[in-house]
Amino acid sequence: MASHENLVGPVGLDCQTLDELIESYLLDPYSLDDFFTYNVDNQRTQLYVQINRHESSANLSFSSNGSSVTQHDSLSDTNNSIQNNLSLKEATEIIIHRKNLKEMLVACAKALSFNDLSTFDRLMSESRKMVSVRGDPIRRLGAYMLEALIARLALSGSSIYKSLKCKEPKSSDLLSYMHLLYEACPYFKFGYLSANGAIAEAMRDEPQIHIIDFQIAQGAQWAPLIQALAGRPGGPPRVRITGIDDPVSSHARGGGLEIVGRRLSGLAKSCGLSLEFCGVSVPGCEIETGHLEVRAEEAVAVNFTLVLHHMADENVGQARNNQRDRLLRMVRRLSPKVKVVTLVEQELDTSGAPFVARFVETLDYYLAVFESMDVALPREDKERVNVEQHCLARDIVNIIACEGVERVERHEVLDKWRLRFSMAGFRQLPLSPLVNATIKGLLESYNEGYTLRESDGCLYLGWRNRDLVASCAWV
Repeated sequence: MASHENLVGPVGLDCQTLDELIESYLLDPYSLDDFFTYNVDNQRTQLYVQINRHESSANLSFSSNGSSVTQHDSLSDTNNSIQNNLSLKEATEIIIHRKNLKEMLVACAKALSFNDLSTFDRLMSESRKMVSVRGDPIRRLGAYMLEALIARLALSGSSIYKSLKCKEPKSSDLLSYMHLLYEACPYFKFGYLSANGAIAEAMRDEPQIHIIDFQIAQGAQWAPLIQALAGRPGGPPRVRITGIDDPVSSHARGGGLEIVGRRLSGLAKSCGLSLEFCGVSVPGCEIETGHLEVRAEEAVAVNFTLVLHHMADENVGQARNNQRDRLLRMVRRLSPKVKVVTLVEQELDTSGAPFVARFVETLDYYLAVFESMDVALPREDKERVNVEQHCLARDIVNIIACEGVERVERHEVLDKWRLRFSMAGFRQLPLSPLVNATIKGLLESYNEGYTLRESDGCLYLGWRNRDLVASCAWV
C-alpha cells in the first residue's frame, strides 16, 4: 500500500515562499501502484435549532413578543430549564449569572434578531469580559463572533469584511499562516488526498489527462499528484492543468497564475512528465465552456475543492444568480470526456438558514475547529493568533455580519450537495477503500480527537464526532 503521505506531501516544514511551499510537497521517488491497479467494487428551518450536535447547550429563545422560551440545558445537571413565565429581564440575568459564554453568545444573536437592543447591550457588555484571542477555544471564537454581531448591528458587515481583506498581511506572511494551518490540522490534507486518490484511480489507464481546478490557489494540491502520475506503471500520461484564479489566492502567492504554472511545470519536468498549464484569470462563477478548451483526445477530471460554497445559489437574488447549479450543468455537458468530478466541502449549513440558526451553526462548527487548533498550537503562540485571525475570522464575520450578495460564505451540508449533483445528471462514484485506509494512516500522526467515517460512498473528517469536512466523487 502506498504511504499515506504520497498524495499530500510531507509534514513539519516551515515555508515562507511559494517555491518552498511547492518543494515541501515533494517526496523521494515512489510509485502509487495501488491507486492505478486497485479495482473498486461498484456493488458495494426552523429558527430554533440545537446548539451543538454532540453536546446540547442551554438555548434561551426570545419570541417576537418579548416572552421567553427555553430548551433543555445539558451542560450542567444542576441547572433546571428557565420557566416560560420569567420576564425577559429575569431570563437575561439568569443567563449572565450562569456565565456560560456559549449560551450568552446565542442569546446575544437572538436579542439582535428581534431588535431588542437593551437586552443585546446587556449581554454584549458581559460577554466582552469573557472573550480573549489568547483564551480557551470558546473564548477565542467568542471574540470574533462578538465582533461579527457588532458589525451586523451597525449595518457595516460588508464594510468590515472588506476592510479585513484590505488589512491582509503581506503575501509571504499570509502564505506562512496558510501553511501553518495546513500543517497543524489535517483538513486540507484530507481534502487533497481524497480528491487526488479519486482522480488517480479514475485516470489510471488514460494516456492524456486534463485536470480542471476551479480554485487553483497556490497549486500545491497537484504537486504530489504530478509526482504520482510520473511514477505510474506503464509510463506517465500527458497532463494538462487548467487553473482558475481566485483573488485571495492571487494575493497570497504574490502574483498571477504564471507563478503557479512555472512551479508546477518545473516540477513535472524534473519528474519526467509532460505538463501543460493553462491559467484562467476569471472568477469561478463566471467560467463558461469556452474558457476550459476541452480537447477530444483528453480525459477530464474536474476538481471542486472548497470552492462551490463561494458560488451564489438560489438564496441570492433571482434564480439566474444560481451559479452553483449552472456550473454543475455546464460540467455535466462536457461528458463523456469527464471521468471524475471531485467535491470537497466544509460540512455546515449556512446558505439558506435564518440568521439565528446560521449563527448557532457557525458557533458549533468553528468551536470544533478552534478546539482542534488548541491541541496543535499553544494558546500563547502569536502564530496561532495570526492563523485564526487571517485564515478563519474573516469567514466568520462574513457568515454572521453580511447578507445578500455580500455574503460569499454560503455553505451547505453534503446531503444538499448530493441533491444538486444528482439533479445536474451526475451519479456518485464510491471512494476507494484504499483512500479511506490511507487517510486513517494520515490521522495517526494527529490528535486522537479527529474522526473519520464513511457513509454512502462519502468520507467525513471530524473533530470529536462533529463532521467538519466531507469528500465525494461523481461522474
